[in-house]
Amino acid sequence: MISPEPDRVQKYGLFHKFHDTNVLYKIIADFQSDKSISAINIYGPDIKHIWKIFRIYFTEVGAAGGLVKHTSGRYLFIEKKGKLDLPKGHIEHGEEPETCALREVSEECGITGHSIVKPICPSYHTYSWEGISYLKKTNWFLMKYDGKMVIEPQKSEGITKVEWLFPDELNSIKSSAWLSLMDLINCSILR
Repeated sequence: MISPEPDRVQKYGLFHKFHDTNVLYKIIADFQSDKSISAINIYGPDIKHIWKIFRIYFTEVGAAGGLVKHTSGRYLFIEKKGKLDLPKGHIEHGEEPETCALREVSEECGITGHSIVKPICPSYHTYSWEGISYLKKTNWFLMKYDGKMVIEPQKSEGITKVEWLFPDELNSIKSSAWLSLMDLINCSILR
């Protein structure tokens, strides 16, 4: 997370006040190699500058996904890598984020007939693959759906569970969800 002051409300494993690009890049590299730290908070008064410097370190990739609300009031979640998440995936060459989000929800959760209501807060996360550091921006869309609440996961993509939860059940998932997912939920559902 990048913020103007330390965000002590969240449970970040590491806080760092930005003052030097090389020090920041060393902290990012250390963070990526130390799996015991779940999140980092980089803070300083000029967020736009920090964000620009931060992004230079990474190869950027795009993704899109959906927060699907059923007419029953339940929301669609998946479990992947032992964590609760929302259906999402990489944007294919020439594909619009909205098209990608609809496609990924269908592929990962087996539903059809859902539609986009509006865009919601994007999220960012980093990861390394084959020695390359990536910054993934996920474009999120609130979707509506009135069909059968399918619970068959796309196991070939590592999805182990699909479930539909009411908003009042979301507090119980905080410990098994990504921090960025909880930020999205707080921005979209629990406000």
